[in-house]
Amino acid sequence: MSNAVIKVNNLYKEINGNVILDNINLNIEEGKIYGVIGRNGSGKSMLFKVICGLIRPTRGEIFVFDKPIHKGELPENTGAIIENPGFLTQYSAFKNLKMLASIKNVINDNHIKEVISLLGLNPEDHKPVKKFSLGMKQRLGIAQAIMEKPKLLILDEPMNALDEDGVDLVRNLLLDLKKKSVTILLASHNKEDIEILCDEVYSMRSGKLKFN
Repeated sequence: MSNAVIKVNNLYKEINGNVILDNINLNIEEGKIYGVIGRNGSGKSMLFKVICGLIRPTRGEIFVFDKPIHKGELPENTGAIIENPGFLTQYSAFKNLKMLASIKNVINDNHIKEVISLLGLNPEDHKPVKKFSLGMKQRLGIAQAIMEKPKLLILDEPMNALDEDGVDLVRNLLLDLKKKSVTILLASHNKEDIEILCDEVYSMRSGKLKFN
């Protein structure tokens, strides 16, 4: 058994002859916040997708909580938001999260409502998600990622489309989760997010990951 929550060994991903991830090695330890910075197209989202089992690497190994990751299987005890959160937009925030929660059936309606409120949304609002602003959808995406009390959060640009109040709310939420020994891996374009939140920072450029 290792002490790493995430362990990435010699990860390489190539698509149509283009190198997207170039021999990445990474150890993520429990209870810390790790930041990954880099321009669009640098490979950040691809790295997160591979760790979450959404895409198969060309070669290399990934372990989350000491279990190998296979395509199509989200790691256990993991919440994630990668790129734009997707919902059934004809339904309300509560109904969307209730349907997602029914897959594992480990949380009840009251807990779902508490998490929606925690993100500054109204759990009793029956308005369909298609009428939400981008910032409201982002809040709901974060609620979805944390609602089942994961031990690991993987967040790709979690502050996207949030107003100043929303950014402050999410920053405080992540710092509170860190105090509860939740491990967080996040990508952000915002240097202030990285400075306030992260214990360790990596930069990505042309598929290469470098410790800052």
